[in-house]
Amino acid sequence: MPWKVIEPMNQRTEFVLRAMKTDNFRQLCQEYGISAKTGYKWRERFLEYGVSGMAELSRRPKSRPQGLDEAVVCEIVRLKQRHRHWGPRKLRKVYERMHAEVPSESSFKRVLERAGLVQPRRLRARAQSGRLSSGRKASGPNEVWTVDFKGWWYGQGNQRCEPLTVRDEFSRYVLELRAVPNARTETVRACFERLFEQYGLPGAIRSDNGAPFASDQGVLGLSRLSAWWVALGIDLERGRPSCPQDNGAHERLHLDVERELRGQNVVEQQAAFEEWRQTFNQERPHEALGMRCPAELYKLSERRYEGTPEDLVYEGLESRRVAKWGSISLGHQLVFISGALAGWSVGLEPRGQAQYLVWFGRLLLGQVDERTLSFERTEPAAAPPAAGTNADGLGGGRPPNGTQAHDLSRELEFGRPAQVGATPFGDRPPPKPAPRSIRFPAPSGTGTQNNGTMKQ
Repeated sequence: MPWKVIEPMNQRTEFVLRAMKTDNFRQLCQEYGISAKTGYKWRERFLEYGVSGMAELSRRPKSRPQGLDEAVVCEIVRLKQRHRHWGPRKLRKVYERMHAEVPSESSFKRVLERAGLVQPRRLRARAQSGRLSSGRKASGPNEVWTVDFKGWWYGQGNQRCEPLTVRDEFSRYVLELRAVPNARTETVRACFERLFEQYGLPGAIRSDNGAPFASDQGVLGLSRLSAWWVALGIDLERGRPSCPQDNGAHERLHLDVERELRGQNVVEQQAAFEEWRQTFNQERPHEALGMRCPAELYKLSERRYEGTPEDLVYEGLESRRVAKWGSISLGHQLVFISGALAGWSVGLEPRGQAQYLVWFGRLLLGQVDERTLSFERTEPAAAPPAAGTNADGLGGGRPPNGTQAHDLSRELEFGRPAQVGATPFGDRPPPKPAPRSIRFPAPSGTGTQNNGTMKQ
């Protein structure tokens, strides 16, 4: 037969029942091993609450001298209701702008948890994969812009919405958040023309490999849109195929857009997008910026947009205009280069007998052979950048006029679009530029954004 288990509550109940009938209370207390003070306490509690009073009560203090006032708690809850997807750290920063005394971050967490305004974050298993390191990291505003489509959803009225997002990589400033009717080149180009007119030109644009930013069939992945960027003197930065983590900060922006803006009324959709963009830039503090707002760091680009040039002029190289079907004329014959370059001129740099390197802006596209009328594309480089190459790990032609290779971390003269009237190579006078054209100096091994290597 097992031993009988005596619970503390049952023992207390037994004690108070005997205490109601005993003539010697202190002796009964000694029998149960408690003081007379404790015995009187349990007897009084039994008389007031009955058997339920025999349970243990909470030892939590009824009041705290450092507790938050009700007005402070209400203000924290109001801030959370206004910005439902912001965490306690950001809310505390906003609260600090309006009040002199600010509770701790842990106090904000406790208030939000008690109010039921916190959802536990779901942790996802991350696949192990390599990271792309191109060497191009923004150290100032407008050095690198990032662009992508959010991914479509159906809004109210079952109408499709596909937001286009553009941001400055350094300051996190959202330059554009627009629900475009489609993802065609003309539509996206019109958006970028407005951005260039308002903010100026960036040094580079980072995108994925999808249309209209890139083409899986074009040379170096050039599309009509990215070819236009190159013609404006903007470098191209792309992530690896099927690796959105290479543009992870932009994808994180899309998560906020998805959570806070999905399901808006189509009629008021763009107005809601613009209001959210202003809040993101002007009010929302960012941990990566030391809890500052993007608007505090962003400034307009010094490179102003003066419209699309009519053509590109290459100093010291032969020029060939790409026809609308993507071919150039060489020796009274047609050689196909790329349909994305239709209407633009490419530069031909002699290399050996009847062979030419083909340049588009600062991009080395490949090599054309006049004898076989064949065009050999530049091969993507798989190895890390080496000395004498650019950030993409590729080398170009030899620097002209005995120029020595420069350190890639510095501003390079060769390969940068020269201003009209400038003389990039000593005292040699420049050729007469075409109307509204951009001149490119003769290519060098380090000053060009080469994206591949040629077979020898």
